[in-house]
Amino acid sequence: MAKLYFKFGAMGSSKTAQALMTKFNYEEKGKSVLLIKPSTDTRDDLADENGNVRTVVRSRIGLFADALAVSADVDVRELYHRLNEEKPLDVLICDECQFLTGAQVNQLKDLADLDDVPVLCFGLRADFQTKLFPGSKRLFEIADSITEIKSVCRCGRKATVNARFDDNGVIIVEGAQVVLGGNDRYEGVCYSCYRKMIREAGHEMPKP
Repeated sequence: MAKLYFKFGAMGSSKTAQALMTKFNYEEKGKSVLLIKPSTDTRDDLADENGNVRTVVRSRIGLFADALAVSADVDVRELYHRLNEEKPLDVLICDECQFLTGAQVNQLKDLADLDDVPVLCFGLRADFQTKLFPGSKRLFEIADSITEIKSVCRCGRKATVNARFDDNGVIIVEGAQVVLGGNDRYEGVCYSCYRKMIREAGHEMPKP
């Protein structure tokens, strides 16, 4: 029986690289992979001179692949079945799964349980205030397999928090949950360093 997998980590933990390597491994065995990502994440999308957008999943180490963007109103199970009719598919991989809705995670669970399709989700656990994203919350609740992709804080401890910084490199503790950015905006740090940065910036710790 297929499973719904959730592989999570802090910023810079190679989540996307591992998603792309997993895709390669399946394809090397002759399997057909549907790679998707929520349309919220547009950082690596490319537009041609006619305005046509190419959705791309790209890792910090340079690996990349074309993907299919899914908006919040898309039923991902129905999407899989529709595309499967056009070309047989064997597995679904989702990058940046924290941006999925809870309903979409339910649909992925059904795809694994009812249709016997392996579903592998890669993404963040929590936002810059250490609060769970909707997609991650639902995955923690119903995923069959949950694995942490570990990374290291600047101090050497395990990074668990996605700290957000302003243009001057000062940590931010207020704002919208979703603000796209990379190394210029976020850093994976341990909770101890996160607390220290907030204190040194003169902020209050985010309320639960």
